[in-house]
Amino acid sequence: MRAAFETFALIYNQVMDNSLYEAWLAFTLRHINEQNQLLELACGTGELAIQFAKQGFGVTAIDLSEEMLAMANQQAQEKEVDVQFVQADMLDLTDIGHYEIVTCYSDSICYLADEKAVQTAFEQVNQVLKENGIFLFDVHSLYQMDDIFPEYNYHYQTDDFAFLWESYPTEVPHSIEHFLTFFIKNGEETFTREDELHVERTYPIETYRRLLKQAGFSQVELYADFKDCLPTKTSRRWFFVCHK
Repeated sequence: MRAAFETFALIYNQVMDNSLYEAWLAFTLRHINEQNQLLELACGTGELAIQFAKQGFGVTAIDLSEEMLAMANQQAQEKEVDVQFVQADMLDLTDIGHYEIVTCYSDSICYLADEKAVQTAFEQVNQVLKENGIFLFDVHSLYQMDDIFPEYNYHYQTDDFAFLWESYPTEVPHSIEHFLTFFIKNGEETFTREDELHVERTYPIETYRRLLKQAGFSQVELYADFKDCLPTKTSRRWFFVCHK
């Protein structure tokens, strides 16, 4: 089984719903005052970073995956957009610089191993934010993790590859394992199979609030499902707007 995102990077943009990037961009623009220096965490293939740059932000975007960053750089060059892509870990933002805005979307916080790691990430973000800076991120809700994901499955197929996604709960509260299987065409009639395992975990809203306060954020606003409304019991994605 390969490391998470190695094969996924190859087909990520094909299976990703592009309307989500537009929704993340719109949410961000509604909750900031001006286009300043922006740091995007876990940027993936760079689609959102490129959209931020097109809006006039000075963008630095980081990711752990070399494969994702290679695709991000290629996309930015093809679209003639200036984005600084850096291989880095959100748990160590030393030497990344300082920014007015930090974003971390696509439930990337949920990929952190435990509560301690989430706390570290929040502390690192607080350190790179300038005074009065804003940190925006989203996570899966308890409802999404506990009621929607268990036994979830999704299949996607083209002439060149097939993608199977199956999700199962783990023994850890509010966590899920995503098993991704890829069949990638490498000849006229042959396919190569690759498997990846992705693990996500979320926490109650009160836990996120506590960790953010401990990290030094003075004000935290909470929204749901890309809208400027409070979460309900069936909200699937929680959005946090955190002020330093």
